[in-house]
Amino acid sequence: MTTIVSDLAGKTALITGGATGIGRAIATSLAAHGMRIAIADIDLAAAQSAAETIAANAVAIQMDVTKRESVDAGFEAAVAALGQIDRVVANAGVSNMKPALDLTDADWNFNLDVNARGVFLTNQAACKHFLAAGIKGAICNTASLAAKVGAPLLAHYSASKFAVVGWTQGLAREMAKHGIRVNAVCPGFVRTGMQSREIVWEAELRGMTPQAVFDEYVSLTPLGRIEEPEDVAKVVTFLLSDGAGFMTGQAVNVTGGVYMT
Repeated sequence: MTTIVSDLAGKTALITGGATGIGRAIATSLAAHGMRIAIADIDLAAAQSAAETIAANAVAIQMDVTKRESVDAGFEAAVAALGQIDRVVANAGVSNMKPALDLTDADWNFNLDVNARGVFLTNQAACKHFLAAGIKGAICNTASLAAKVGAPLLAHYSASKFAVVGWTQGLAREMAKHGIRVNAVCPGFVRTGMQSREIVWEAELRGMTPQAVFDEYVSLTPLGRIEEPEDVAKVVTFLLSDGAGFMTGQAVNVTGGVYMT
């Protein structure tokens, strides 16, 4: 009996921000389903370490998603290594945390450049490749719970992730006639290095202990535990498969019930 994602075997994928956290979990899941993968990250050494650990046929690509020339060069390197790219996950992301009125131009630009511009550039390169090669590809962008509900102390981050959802929907409508699907996932409180930093920042800003912040995250999650990167990776794997073949323009909540609409 075949599984709902069995069609992924033998296909190729490029994952940005693939060296750590959610991106690494996605790369691991896709490789486990028989895909050949390119792990793109600004930290080439970390990407190489991840590629060596995840799969024998995984390749590491250095990519700064805020720079068009770096994204284009990364795609060229991935195509040279894998022959073509069938699936793309635009996952690279950053955060920092401050009250809205304390944000600087640098804070705003840092979040918007990586989280929004990075998705824009990566998706553009992916769609151009798909169209040139006649590939009915699929893209999944990493948005956030903060793309559905504005987050205090993360207003700039929320803005960047709302942008990801709007871009995903607009691009999906344009690419649908070419058989190219574009979706997004919206994770909640995920146990990653980014979350570990955010817990410390939030604790300092709110006058709490890091453990109290962590416990609050769990209490806000109806399923009663912190989210793991693998929880997100399973949904991304599905969205890239033919099992989700009639889904496009969606921003799928993977929050353990924190947000339900």
